[in-house]
Amino acid sequence: MSDSFDVLWLSASSVLQRFDQPLVGYLSKYRRIAHWEYLQNIDEGSSIDQGVELLYEFLEYSDRSVHLAGHGMGGTMALSFARRYPQKVRSLTLLAVASQPANTWHAHYYFQRQLFSISREQILASNVRSLFGNQPAKTAKKLVAALDKDLEQSPSPHSLFKLVYLPKGGVSMPMMICGCKTDPIVNSPALHDWLNWLKPEDKLWECPQGYHFFHYFYPQEVGEQILDFWEHHDSHFVEASTLSFSTSKS
Repeated sequence: MSDSFDVLWLSASSVLQRFDQPLVGYLSKYRRIAHWEYLQNIDEGSSIDQGVELLYEFLEYSDRSVHLAGHGMGGTMALSFARRYPQKVRSLTLLAVASQPANTWHAHYYFQRQLFSISREQILASNVRSLFGNQPAKTAKKLVAALDKDLEQSPSPHSLFKLVYLPKGGVSMPMMICGCKTDPIVNSPALHDWLNWLKPEDKLWECPQGYHFFHYFYPQEVGEQILDFWEHHDSHFVEASTLSFSTSKS
C-alpha cells in the first residue's frame, strides 16, 4: 500500500486542510505524496490518540517507513504517532508546531475566552488576524466561519474549562521543524525551544513572513527547504540500508 508513496501528509482538519494544498501540490511535483485526513464524527470526543491508532491501522501492513509531515494539529498528531510507532517513520516534518505540541491555535483561542469577556465571534475574528494577517472583510468573515467549524471538528484536547498539555521532547528519527517569524501562535521563542531536543541530523527553519499559515502563502520557499531535508536523509537511509544488507550477508 505505502509502496505507492514515500511521503504521507497528515491533516486533522477537513476545513483547514485547504491551506495545505499549495505546499502539498508543490511537493508532489517531486515526491510521491499521499494525504491522510483524520475525520472525527460529531458525536465523538476529541482524541489525538484515536487518530494515531487509525493512522497505524492505515500503515500497519506496510514494511516501508514514510516521511511523515503535518501542520498545526496535524503536526501534533504526526509527532504523537512518530513517538509511538517510530519504526513506521523515516523522518518527521512539523510545521507550526510548538515545543509544547498542545499549544495550537485552539489553545490560543480558549485562553483568550478565559481572559476576555467578549463574544466567541470577536475572538475568532482576532484569531483570523493572528493566523492570516489582515484580510478583506468578506475573506475574514469566511475565515471566521472556517475557524468556528474547526473548533467543532478538531481532535484538540482543549476546552473552555481546561487547557491540556502534552509531553515535550524529541523523536528518534530525523526531524525538521518549520515555523514563521511572524506567527504569533507558535512564535520564535516557542519554536526555538525545540533546540533543547534537536539531534545533529535535525533541522529548524523559519520562514521570514506568512503568519501561522506561512506554507499557504509561500509554498515554494517552504517546499524547497523540506525537499532538501528529505533528499539529505534519503541518501543516508539508502546508505544505512545497504550497510545493513551487506552486514547480514557476511
